[in-house]
Amino acid sequence: MRKVVISRSASGSAPLRSNDDVLALVWGNRGLSEPPDYTLRAMLPPTLSGIDAAVSRLQQAIGQNQRILVVGDFDADGATATALAVDALSAMGAKHVDWLIPDRFRHGYGLSQKLVDEIESPQPDVILTVDQGISAHEGVASAQALGMSVIITDHHLPTDTLPGADAIVNPNLAADDFESKHLAGVGVVFYLMVALRSALRQAGHFAQRAEPRLDQWLDLVALGTVADLVNLDHNNRVLVAQGLSRIRAGQTRPGVRALLEVAKRNLVHCTAADLGFAVAPRLNAAGRLEEMSVGVRCLLAADEPTARHWAQTLDEINQQRRTLQASMQAQAQEQAERVMAGQQESVRGMCLFDASWHQGVVGLVAGQVADKLQCPVVAFATDEQNPTQVKGSGRAPQGVHMRDLLVAIDRQAPGLMRQFGGHAGAAGLTIDEDALARFEEVFYQTVESLPISQAVVSSDGCLPPDVLTSELALAIERAGPWGQGFTEPLFDGEFDIVERRLVGGEHMKLTLRAPGTQQLFDGIAFRAGALMSFDLPQPWHVTYRLDVNRWRGQHRVQLIIQHWVERVLDSA
Repeated sequence: MRKVVISRSASGSAPLRSNDDVLALVWGNRGLSEPPDYTLRAMLPPTLSGIDAAVSRLQQAIGQNQRILVVGDFDADGATATALAVDALSAMGAKHVDWLIPDRFRHGYGLSQKLVDEIESPQPDVILTVDQGISAHEGVASAQALGMSVIITDHHLPTDTLPGADAIVNPNLAADDFESKHLAGVGVVFYLMVALRSALRQAGHFAQRAEPRLDQWLDLVALGTVADLVNLDHNNRVLVAQGLSRIRAGQTRPGVRALLEVAKRNLVHCTAADLGFAVAPRLNAAGRLEEMSVGVRCLLAADEPTARHWAQTLDEINQQRRTLQASMQAQAQEQAERVMAGQQESVRGMCLFDASWHQGVVGLVAGQVADKLQCPVVAFATDEQNPTQVKGSGRAPQGVHMRDLLVAIDRQAPGLMRQFGGHAGAAGLTIDEDALARFEEVFYQTVESLPISQAVVSSDGCLPPDVLTSELALAIERAGPWGQGFTEPLFDGEFDIVERRLVGGEHMKLTLRAPGTQQLFDGIAFRAGALMSFDLPQPWHVTYRLDVNRWRGQHRVQLIIQHWVERVLDSA
């Protein structure tokens, strides 16, 4: 937990007397004049550029019983996209559909040359990439030289030149006017399947076979969209809301159900946060430490026992990941403290490296340090396949664009990085190990040139004690999905601390009282156990989110403490 400056919206001073008042405030703070429509009719139509060519080739492959190979990515978005593509194509009549996930350590990212070389016989007629492929120039060319068609579905930003694929479906292509540029990889695949089913229907394909319902795959779309931290614009919120609705109704595949159960989450009350913080890490752990094929097998499981087996395996891998991350985190913190000890001013950036670190976990380590220090951080680990090289993962706080920072470094020292890529909050790179010192030098020069900006957290306002009820918490929960770019409501207020205690070894559990009243509230500050040794102010000004604490059929409101408020900016 860190001290922050908060900014309240101008509407935060309006009187709040009911749940409807609070929700109207929340919608207004997010630019909405009325509650959003999350029905399927509000979903954008499948007008992405390149989708007609992709549909035509897949339609041909289905009609001629050709072999289709789905090649995914080794994260949760890639796993859900792979499972969706395999399941949907099979349901639409494709007789020979297989899938393949690159090994992070052996193949590297995407449809690489190494991966194409290892495609086993019988050779597929069509390769369909999901959640990757937009930068796979060599892999695409190699596959086509061997006689395979390549259809790319991706959502990552394209390079200056595009691969020569038979079709490319990506909302971020320069010529694509599709309104939602924030589709996750699984969302792009879902749109392709929507268009493919329509084309097959028009061709009379379903006259002799059952036509599949597309909404059966929305649980995968919701999971992959939330897991990939894409911006939840209105179209993505429609997809996620519909997927969550199916999960809560029990209409979800065995793999998603098993992952929620092994994470001890209740399907009936499933939220986007459950997908993002409970299910996604278990899927991603497989791609970080082993291989994502375990995750795809779980999502494709046709029965409950098989799904539970794979979900338990993923849970065990995630436990290994957590143990490894904790050890690396402690080492990274020691390094950071040594660097900070030699600085007279606040640290503007941080480079960390240890030859023993696991390259699949350095991104998580960098993210923890970046969040704590509120500066860009790059953590490096030795490349297991090329020991003379190191792979770095960069994370940046709000206000710093991590990929643009690497672009600036590349301009200043061309060729220093063998390769790099990413987006605003996260990026990856590869350099020679003997170039680490030079990279650190250029990195620190670059971050020193960044303008200093004070981190400001936006609050939805200060709620009167009378409206802080479980009914309001339930109303906010039901009004979701909340997530990246459409943040869960955050409020601020002052509370007297009546009692506090340590729970779970690292969390601070609190009993809070609204000043001047006898109203008591449960509160918890996760990973804030260090504050137990502090004399906290009375009253204590904090930001918080509202949570429903469910226990034995009872609902109680709980305040999830997020920040210690240092001061409030004048909203005027």
